[in-house]
Amino acid sequence: MNNTTLKFFFTLLFGTISVQPGFSQDRLQSDAEIPILAWIGVPERETSIDRFRELRASGININFSKYSNVAAVEKALDIAQQTGVKLLPNCPELKSAPEATVKRLMKHPALFGYHLRDEPNATDFPELATWVKKIQAVDKDHPCYINLFPNYAVAAQLFGKGYQPLPGKQVYEDHVETFLEEVPVPFLSFDHYPVIEIKAVKTLRPEWYRNLEIIASASHKHHIPFWAFSLSVAHGSYPVPTVGEIRLQMFSNLAYGAQGLQYFTYWTPGKNPHWDFHHAPIETDGKRTAVYDRIKTVNREIQRLAFVFLQSKVMAVFHTGTDIPLGTKRLDRLPQPIRELQTSGGGAVVSLLEKGKHRFLVIVNRNFQNSMKLTIATDEKVKRVLNDGTIIKANRYSNNLEVDPGDAAIFTWDE
Repeated sequence: MNNTTLKFFFTLLFGTISVQPGFSQDRLQSDAEIPILAWIGVPERETSIDRFRELRASGININFSKYSNVAAVEKALDIAQQTGVKLLPNCPELKSAPEATVKRLMKHPALFGYHLRDEPNATDFPELATWVKKIQAVDKDHPCYINLFPNYAVAAQLFGKGYQPLPGKQVYEDHVETFLEEVPVPFLSFDHYPVIEIKAVKTLRPEWYRNLEIIASASHKHHIPFWAFSLSVAHGSYPVPTVGEIRLQMFSNLAYGAQGLQYFTYWTPGKNPHWDFHHAPIETDGKRTAVYDRIKTVNREIQRLAFVFLQSKVMAVFHTGTDIPLGTKRLDRLPQPIRELQTSGGGAVVSLLEKGKHRFLVIVNRNFQNSMKLTIATDEKVKRVLNDGTIIKANRYSNNLEVDPGDAAIFTWDE
């Protein structure tokens, strides 16, 4: 599936994506939704219109679940269709009889694609390539989904035991590049959960933004979009996610150009000998937690800003602050209509996006716990994009603004 086909495919699923409408009635308008995927979504035993409507109400529009057989997938597809949710299913027959299974599912209007594997190492790539090609030979319109490790995975996880990196090779970059050279996926997905809590102190993994840099670069090189995650379930050293933490992850993903967003997880996984999973949006008993309303809040904000991010091209990404994250670039120049930009506290992600004649400057507060003071001076033509998609002349606001934890301030102008 090439990039043109992928655009057409997403249009069929989520609506028309237009780059021509301009700023109508002081509000950015988009007929398309950003794809938002639930990892471990509504489980097979809970397949019902009520549960899928609840999922859709949270702002999630794609459900990934594992099913015991293809018949269970078909039942879930029929339910999902009635609620405006797409399915990214996995079932045993997808592996044992891929061509026959795909022929059985491919014409269903609620099908998003096929979930194949999570976090493979490089020894799995040849088998995955063969599997993807078998599916694509039957169905070129629905993507095969494979999700990659984060860059804090060790070499044995990425390449298997006994791997010895070649001189001058970066292990993680080599893993990503090898995958994209061997496995013909239509988009690149990776997971990285940056917020951890050690002795009651929350912090960001130092390598997270470098991971985004690597993935965004690979995405650009291979001319395919990428998808990224926010953590939404507490386990181990990962705390119960706050709105600020979710915003930071999602708006940083979007600032780097992500065209699809994912939550790990929607439904709390069952007992695990290694992880104490708890407080996903839906608990193991089927009850909502506070995290349900938190992802709903952020998802609503994201979709109101869909015009900013969908099919926009990242022109540059910089960082501000006394210390900038590993592997990133310090802000050293401003686009012409921006005369001054200063941030306080821990600094910000500063991304310049291009969409036709439109330019968007996205400034993400890297602090997920505290507000950031933003000083910005602009030319007369610059407008500010509010969280509900409303636009207003930037000079209607003071040059000294406050950006909530993990939130984004967005400015726009036309070239």
